[in-house]
Amino acid sequence: MTTVSFKNEQGRITGFTCEGHSGYAEAGADIICAAVSTAVQFATATICDVLGVSCKTKVDEENALIRLSLPAVCEEEDAAQAVLSGMMLTLSALHDEYPDYIEVLEV
Repeated sequence: MTTVSFKNEQGRITGFTCEGHSGYAEAGADIICAAVSTAVQFATATICDVLGVSCKTKVDEENALIRLSLPAVCEEEDAAQAVLSGMMLTLSALHDEYPDYIEVLEV
């Protein structure tokens, strides 16, 4: 199962951790992993490359782990929050359709 945990501090999403393989299908044919990967890459590219926010990121392909943390002070706060909220809603909708393969948490 893929688990995506959004870190929430006093109503502010400060980042996320995405880990694990969904197990829906074999590598290359797993639509859940493809959807999650797309959402994660979109959010990361938008926040880091488009908005120019200096995020702390970690990618560990061997262990299927991706982590992003926003800085304590973010000049593009509203836009970054919109992107992360949209990602959470997208992945929550995916969970609603495939609850055995993806879990979305707010911690």
